[in-house]
Amino acid sequence: MIPAGLEILSIPVFIIGVVFLWKGSDILVDGTSKAAAQIGVSALIISVILVGFGTSAPEFAISVGAAVQKNSDISLGNIIGSCIANLFLVLGVAAIIRPLKIQKGVIKREAPIMLAATIVLFLFSFFDLLDKYHMIGGIIFIFLFCLFVFFFIRCAKKERYNFDKLEKGKNFINLVFIFLGITGVIVGAYLLIESAVVIAEFFSVPQFVIAISLVAIGTSLPELVVSVTASFRDESDIAVGNVLGSNVFNILLILGSAALFIPLNAMLSVDHLLILLVFTVLIFPIIYTGHKISKIEGFFMVIIYFTYIIYSFVL
Repeated sequence: MIPAGLEILSIPVFIIGVVFLWKGSDILVDGTSKAAAQIGVSALIISVILVGFGTSAPEFAISVGAAVQKNSDISLGNIIGSCIANLFLVLGVAAIIRPLKIQKGVIKREAPIMLAATIVLFLFSFFDLLDKYHMIGGIIFIFLFCLFVFFFIRCAKKERYNFDKLEKGKNFINLVFIFLGITGVIVGAYLLIESAVVIAEFFSVPQFVIAISLVAIGTSLPELVVSVTASFRDESDIAVGNVLGSNVFNILLILGSAALFIPLNAMLSVDHLLILLVFTVLIFPIIYTGHKISKIEGFFMVIIYFTYIIYSFVL
């Protein structure tokens, strides 16, 4: 905890937390991918399931960590903000770098699942399944997540994609990378939560607003790095699949886990949940039009995202 009178330290602590999260996630994804390749896991599962989980590790650490600390504003706000950032900031920036070509298979599978997860989140908030009956809602979310993973693994076994073989390393080195990555994510999450709370109190900004803006952007950095890198390499399916998959992880696994600890007070944030649902629906005409996200569309997506952030602060 940052000592009283030293609130100015919260800003550098916040930055250090973001760095730990970013690099920790990067190391975690790299170590996990190589370990999976070493034991013969398919490349499709590595590039989507494991990378999606790895890039969602900061959100998991932040939201579940905040739930353990009984802070529902940070826990829920981080996920809402991260999902919106993934859709319009991450994909927008990636599309500005290079137009993103969308594979029909990805659109037919991951996009509808992401939309369904978002709709379930919105509906659950109205039936107190994230508040009064949060334990029930959490269990259902985790059960749906398990179904998602099971379904995707079955699809992966039936499909064949051409991926470059990952470099194989020694299992011990891979395990060290995984351990260091997890450690970095946990340390970064703790620093980010503590500094975000202090910043919110110092500037009299609601913690929820800090969570959907500063914290969400910080925890979305891994998705941004992966998608931007994929865009540079003209691997649009990875850039898009990473984002869509991460949002499913965020909603079903992370919010489900957080709801096991505390009520998330979702009804108090129903306007932001509605905005998330609208943004999720809006992504469909964008990706279906010509099966790509153009540079112009990406530019407007980024503008819309920062308009939302401004709206959140002035609301």
